[in-house]
Amino acid sequence: MKALKYIFLLLLLIIVAGAIYLATLDGKYDVQRSKIIKAPIEVVYNEVNDYKTWSSWSPWLWKDPTTELTYGESTSGKGASYSWNSNNKDVGAGSMETLESITNKSIDQKILFTKPWESESNIYWSFEPAEGGGTEVTWGMKGEMPFMARYMAAKMDEYVGADYESGLSKLDSVVQAKMKKYSVIVNGATTHGGGYYLYNTTSCKIDELSAKMQEMMPKVSIYAQKNKIQMAGAAFTLYHKFDPENNAVMFSCAVPVSERVITESGSGILTGMIKPFKAIKTTLKGNYTNSKEAWETAYKYLEENNLEQVAGGPALEVHLTDPTSTPNPADWLTEIFIPIK
Repeated sequence: MKALKYIFLLLLLIIVAGAIYLATLDGKYDVQRSKIIKAPIEVVYNEVNDYKTWSSWSPWLWKDPTTELTYGESTSGKGASYSWNSNNKDVGAGSMETLESITNKSIDQKILFTKPWESESNIYWSFEPAEGGGTEVTWGMKGEMPFMARYMAAKMDEYVGADYESGLSKLDSVVQAKMKKYSVIVNGATTHGGGYYLYNTTSCKIDELSAKMQEMMPKVSIYAQKNKIQMAGAAFTLYHKFDPENNAVMFSCAVPVSERVITESGSGILTGMIKPFKAIKTTLKGNYTNSKEAWETAYKYLEENNLEQVAGGPALEVHLTDPTSTPNPADWLTEIFIPIK
């Protein structure tokens, strides 16, 4: 009997000591990881903001590709939600809801786990310009453990941190892959309407072309805006000479205008006019770095269809999108016009 009494007192002592120990612990936790992704903030933010993309980079959903996913009426922005159910104990079941979403800045979410145990945490994201370009994205989770599980709070960084690092790496890979998507379509014969345009012109090495265009094109647009000249369409590049053997190109950066404009002397901006012409039109959707392939595809089409280019005619690239308003290179649209007889 005394032995049972001592055992009971010992157990009571252990319980009291355990309760005192738990009372000394801070049950709060805040786990976060950051990564710099070489992509515009808008692109990274949009990828995270839509729950339908999570299956391609979430470290937990990758553990079980058969996880059953159910989406709410909205999958992006405030009020968006989704739930998951898996027999994998590392994935379990639960739901997530977006509480607040500030475009290109931050996302706050609530996550509820229902199995293998019940718990609730707050998820937070932030998106900041990274020094040297790209986006510094931070993914965090914070909350408070119930009294009897306080000892787990100190282990949360160990439990969750590695998965967050893996998820951010996968997110980076997915974003990079999506930005590289492109397509080239030869639309066939058409008539370009021509018209007046403002332009500046130069010659350079072919490998300097992109940098020169980025420097010159804004100057034409700014001149038009400054002088309240209404543009009549998308900006374009007019190629006068392209000489791969000597690594040389002569071109103009231009914006179309509705009528002939007399430009100021010394402004570096001139006025030109293109007469309507028959052309083969090719559309590139994607990064401008794929323009070489687009031109080669267009010229191959000419050869296969026994079409002859007009020597000295206006070969154009029309830039239908502006990178400042269309940040994802995969969405850039460029139309190529090669004059034909």
